[in-house]
Amino acid sequence: MDDLIPISLRFALYIDLMLLFGLALFGLYSLKGKERAHGAVLNFGTLLVGTALCGILLSMAAMLHMAKTMSGMASVMELHQHILQMMLMETDVGLTWMVRIASLTVAVLATALNRRAPTLSLWLVTLCGAVALATLAWTGHGAMDEGRRRYLHLASDIVHLLGAGSWLGALAAFALLLRSTNLTGDRQARLLARTLTGFESAGTLIVVTLAVTGIVNYLMVVGPAFESLTSSTYGALLSLKVILFAGMLVFAAVNRFHLSPLLERSLQAGAQTVAINALRRSMMLELSVAVIIMGLVAWLGTLSPEMEMTSE
Repeated sequence: MDDLIPISLRFALYIDLMLLFGLALFGLYSLKGKERAHGAVLNFGTLLVGTALCGILLSMAAMLHMAKTMSGMASVMELHQHILQMMLMETDVGLTWMVRIASLTVAVLATALNRRAPTLSLWLVTLCGAVALATLAWTGHGAMDEGRRRYLHLASDIVHLLGAGSWLGALAAFALLLRSTNLTGDRQARLLARTLTGFESAGTLIVVTLAVTGIVNYLMVVGPAFESLTSSTYGALLSLKVILFAGMLVFAAVNRFHLSPLLERSLQAGAQTVAINALRRSMMLELSVAVIIMGLVAWLGTLSPEMEMTSE
């Protein structure tokens, strides 16, 4: 039970902050002008303010739980002010936590601009979301390194987080577009076709980024040895994550090379229902796999492959 709480909090924070960053970023590179306003295509106001506020609450819960664990207190209610002050002011995790809270607060305020200045609003939320998401790197393995290795590992972690957030946000946006009641008939299909085509370049960049930083992170944490992939819990979970990531690549390839062209052809024939339904099923499956991967990432962040190998 004690292990389940930090894993659950990490999982919820990963999902929440990635959606905040990824959804806002999707609005910038996939939508145009007034399409970025709340309710025109996506309910950006509700989605972004909700995820930002949820991120603040989850961050507070995570900090309280971390302070309780590090102080050895039996419950959060026993925590003293000086313990929290020490955590916030004298640790890297505390300092990055305060940066996250400040970024999320600005993101909440920025959503209020969406109706009047949607592009500016999305830019501000994207930047704030990127900063908030990047702070999660200080709760991972990179924060345990020292010297230049520490900065390289943290930089790789941050880029990996931003890449994952871009992909998860895009998947969530497509899922919302596919079930949207604001757009019907040809208009919905044409918007889907345009955004899917626009995502092709971004999607390729995201996949390359995730693959490269994933390899770097593995070498930083485990090294060039591969025996831990089969001899430890960390290795088993990491192997499962890689397999699921490969599955997501298959879904992405099917979407790009089969379902997207099918939608384009269906538009010309005026019978896009079958293509949209196929895209809906594919996107929901890919999104489900992405959520499972986030759960594995949250679990992996609480494990130390070095300690497991030493204990064996």
